[in-house]
Amino acid sequence: MSETAELVEKLKTEGARMAAFFSELTADQWTNEVYTEGTTWTIRNVLAHYVTSERGLIKLFERIRISGAGAADDFSIDRYNASQQEKTKNLEPTELLEQYQQVRAEAVAWVSGLKDEELEIQGRHPFLGETVIREMVKMLYLHNQLHYRDVKRALK
Repeated sequence: MSETAELVEKLKTEGARMAAFFSELTADQWTNEVYTEGTTWTIRNVLAHYVTSERGLIKLFERIRISGAGAADDFSIDRYNASQQEKTKNLEPTELLEQYQQVRAEAVAWVSGLKDEELEIQGRHPFLGETVIREMVKMLYLHNQLHYRDVKRALK
């Protein structure tokens, strides 16, 4: 199995697991607080973050693949996340879940179209800094797993 195919499989598996998890939450659970430092994020906010961060990152990855140009040096993850939370504040959890499944399918399709050698293209990731596309793609599912653990804690 090629390295690209392995990454695709991990994205599919992790995406399906996250979709199944979120689809089983009750109406009350969506409002459980996950993060309280600074702006409070509920479970609903975490799912919105999955959607908006992955959507933005896939666009960034494509720009890096084509030109090597990555995130700007002055890019602020906190500012970006706050603006995206504002844009998604009126979406219901079911809408966010649909968008998550769509954006993950788009990520899978994008990665599926990569040649293994394109995994070596370097660019600036907003969190990882200068790195290769391979590591950026891995961060898509690792990022969600990190927040998932925090969400699970918020449900206890």
